[in-house]
Amino acid sequence: MRRIVMPIFVALSVLAATGGCGRLSSHPVVVDAKAEVERNSRVLALLAGPGGKVECSPKVTGRANETDGIAAMEFEASGPKGRGIVVVEGKKLGKEWSVTHLELRPAGGGEHLMLTADLEASTGTDTPKFDPAAASSTSAKPAPPPPADIEIALPPGAPSP
Repeated sequence: MRRIVMPIFVALSVLAATGGCGRLSSHPVVVDAKAEVERNSRVLALLAGPGGKVECSPKVTGRANETDGIAAMEFEASGPKGRGIVVVEGKKLGKEWSVTHLELRPAGGGEHLMLTADLEASTGTDTPKFDPAAASSTSAKPAPPPPADIEIALPPGAPSP
């Protein structure tokens, strides 16, 4: 019996360990980030060169908390000319996740490529542009005045220590 239990335990442990990376690598924030990194012209120029291709690692580290609706993850991107770490952060609003921060940190230092605006330009954003001339969305009707007299009835007796 012991011979059977140990291999099953080891197999389940390995499956659980690889399943964790698999879940993060298929998270909506990571999927959007990988798609942007693989097609972004600035990333391609830095890591791949003309006609080159950038590949993203399936290994993703970080966390995505469904309860808080906050995600912060990292993965590696590489091409023929170089490699770097992609940092992606996201926020969940309702049932939808969206990327709030995306950057590439080249290996060996160098200027970080901020890719958040590039992603928004290619996929669109649901955040409305600020219009200083827009009318206020608050009601023009004033709030009703508070009641003139408020009576609070307390039970008889002194407070207990």
